[in-house]
Amino acid sequence: MRDASDSTQGTSSRSGPGFNRRDFLKGSGAAVAASAVATAVEETVAQDKDKLPANVVPAKPVPVKLEINGKAHTVTVEPRVTLLDVLRNDLNLTGAKDVCTTTNCGACTVIIDGKPVLACARMAVECQGKKITTVEGLGDGKDVDDVVKCFVKHDATQCGYCTPGFVVATRAFLNSKPNATLEEIRKGLGGNLCRCGTYDGVAHAALECASKKGGK
Repeated sequence: MRDASDSTQGTSSRSGPGFNRRDFLKGSGAAVAASAVATAVEETVAQDKDKLPANVVPAKPVPVKLEINGKAHTVTVEPRVTLLDVLRNDLNLTGAKDVCTTTNCGACTVIIDGKPVLACARMAVECQGKKITTVEGLGDGKDVDDVVKCFVKHDATQCGYCTPGFVVATRAFLNSKPNATLEEIRKGLGGNLCRCGTYDGVAHAALECASKKGGK
């Protein structure tokens, strides 16, 4: 007659740390499977890489040459980096503000080849070979653009955070429509938002800058 303390037949009586044969085989099988998956992924990536179009830029830092405010700059950044990030983080041109990053506020407006552009919506690599003007390019320390002077005169600043974007957008708009009316100005600057509500001052500053008012 078996003692009640005997182990049940078929059940291991071993206790304590360590692996048995079954554990070892399970672990080995998992390792082999993981290795096979990794190898398959690497082969797939290598095959896809060979099929990439010639104009696809690899996702690694590359030299990017930019012409900003009449000066040449070369930065090494990943293709995913925006023009706004390059201006602020790499070139210390902080006039363009990082506010919404969703193309809604206009605070990061710059001029590219004569047209107002949101720097947060352009990759730096896209801007090579183009002429870029930021708010820093509208003054040399001794003299400033008429738009800046008129913004000061008409108190079109308040907190000032959105002001650089408004100034650049106003300059670009007046370059294309120097004799704009007040209504045209209000419509033309509709892409820029001011949380302080300084729209009337901005509009009248732009109006005074129009060529019929004696501005440039």
